[in-house]
Amino acid sequence: MRRDFITRHSDALGKDMSVIVYGDSGYPVVAFQAQDAKSNNFEDFGMIETLADYIESGTIQVCSVDNTDEESGSDTWGDKTWRAQRQEDYFRFVTDELVPFVHEVNGSDLRPLTTGCSMGATHAAIAAFRRPDLFQGCIALSGVYSTGYFWGDWMNDVLYGNCITAFLPNMPADHPYVDIYAKRQLVLCVGQGAWEDMGIADLRIIRDTCRAKGIPVWCDFWGNDVNHDWPWWRKQIRYFLPIVLEDMQKSLAEEA
Repeated sequence: MRRDFITRHSDALGKDMSVIVYGDSGYPVVAFQAQDAKSNNFEDFGMIETLADYIESGTIQVCSVDNTDEESGSDTWGDKTWRAQRQEDYFRFVTDELVPFVHEVNGSDLRPLTTGCSMGATHAAIAAFRRPDLFQGCIALSGVYSTGYFWGDWMNDVLYGNCITAFLPNMPADHPYVDIYAKRQLVLCVGQGAWEDMGIADLRIIRDTCRAKGIPVWCDFWGNDVNHDWPWWRKQIRYFLPIVLEDMQKSLAEEA
């Protein structure tokens, strides 16, 4: 399997960021890491091995990217306004710098699919819900989608844009993104075992909001034995990916 480790300077973040590209070709998938982790996290915990047949066959090309959680969500003692801005800076890095890079290495203008586990799922879903014009969808596993987990009751306009459980319920029914969501593959999954409580509550809000707005999002709740841990995420990505790829091809064909 081809593996290219690439470091590029981010103007949005004012620092170097690394991306590991797996595979020569295929549909572009952006993989976000678990909390505070760097671009090798997805590989270190077996997710790349789990997807190896898809990568080696040229079905997908994975771009696994650093996060900056230690400057935003994880820095619970830091200034909340500054932390919120760093979260927004990371989002701008993803939309304004990472997406063009993915197009460059993939040799296409295909909208990437996003994925991630835990905090990585949070970033994957934020990207897909905030910019469905740039992303084809997400497979978000065990994310938390309310910023209250890291910022408490505090909120400003910048943080609001990164809180799916806040901005999605307030999205007007005639917002153009509502129609775009119907043409995307939006999958959010959570277990109901150990360490999944916060994710369950958030996903129920998203599920109920999407039902009310007629948005066809797949919110999947796995069993009470399904914990917030890598062995389950490896099983979930194998389950969801072929379904998403098949549905995605149908959507892209209809669009074409």
